[in-house]
Amino acid sequence: MSAPPVPRYGTSALADLPPSVLASLGVPGVRNVLDLPAARRACVLIVDGLGWELLQAHRDLAPFLSSLQGGPLTAGFPATTVASLGSLATGLPPGGHGLLGVQVAIPGTGRLLNCLRWQDETVDPATFQPAPTMYERAAADGVRTAYVALGEYKGSGLSLATVRGADYVKAGGLGQLVGRAEKALREGERSFVTVYHADLDATGHRFGADSPDWRHQLRFVDLLAEQIAEVLPPETALYVTADHGMVDPTERVDVDATPALQRGVALIGGDARARYVYSEPGAEAEVLDAWRDVLGDRAWVVPRDEAVAAGWFGEVAPGLLERIGDVIAVPRTDLAIVASEREPWLARMVGMHGSLVPAELLVPLLRVTRP
Repeated sequence: MSAPPVPRYGTSALADLPPSVLASLGVPGVRNVLDLPAARRACVLIVDGLGWELLQAHRDLAPFLSSLQGGPLTAGFPATTVASLGSLATGLPPGGHGLLGVQVAIPGTGRLLNCLRWQDETVDPATFQPAPTMYERAAADGVRTAYVALGEYKGSGLSLATVRGADYVKAGGLGQLVGRAEKALREGERSFVTVYHADLDATGHRFGADSPDWRHQLRFVDLLAEQIAEVLPPETALYVTADHGMVDPTERVDVDATPALQRGVALIGGDARARYVYSEPGAEAEVLDAWRDVLGDRAWVVPRDEAVAAGWFGEVAPGLLERIGDVIAVPRTDLAIVASEREPWLARMVGMHGSLVPAELLVPLLRVTRP
């Protein structure tokens, strides 16, 4: 089995976008890795779930986006919203900011933290993700910073971990996203505004990325990007990107119905396309062998140290290693690794993501510049 592709951290990965944007705005001490043009204002539109391969396959449904200059970046690993929003917030790979997947171990507790729902009030977002954000760095240099998204996300654990330093601007629909982004961009001599839109991802999870529902939603995304581009103030750059792609796996392996995948296992984390398996003490080798035997060549199944050494997470900061499973199982075929009793919500999903395959790993970086 060939080795998986590794995110291109430091050259053309999603984590390279925020420092490049700040450098284009004249903020000192950050590298313009992506060689973005100088601007007074920048807007980053994050379309949750808009993978590069999906966009290329449906260019006719997104004529505006398809007309823009740009190409693909790699998301980080795992290719999930949590990890990518962490990288877009901090400019660090997942190993640097610690938001290493949807469900990760809270070291020393025997519990998992769902980083999307963040229902464990004992976990402080500012401690769990302590890295300074790009919004904080921009604001310290006098740049107006704003994050425009649904009001229900404001104050969530994930938002507190990733949006520190930005003015959170509530927007309840497409028109509000456009109007409030325009207003924020026009405030201050320099501005850095992020717009986050989640509906494409939600549609894909429920109905699949190969569904008519997803394709209709893509048309609205295209219109949203076009409307934002139309209201850009002078000397503004708009960057359209995403956090991950999506696939519709048809094959399922259910951990909760497969005894061989349960022996020696303390916790099952990650999600269906990027599994973290936390072993009971001394059972790491047994768990690795069992998961390799069951999954075969349908997945990359590696010990944590091998994945870290191969650069899957980028450089892993001190104290974060134990958040990653002892064994990592990443489907490379049309497979989802579910746990129907523990995670019925995940087992019901049609569209999924997280793997290192290009359909999930590659995301667009498209650009509009208003002189």
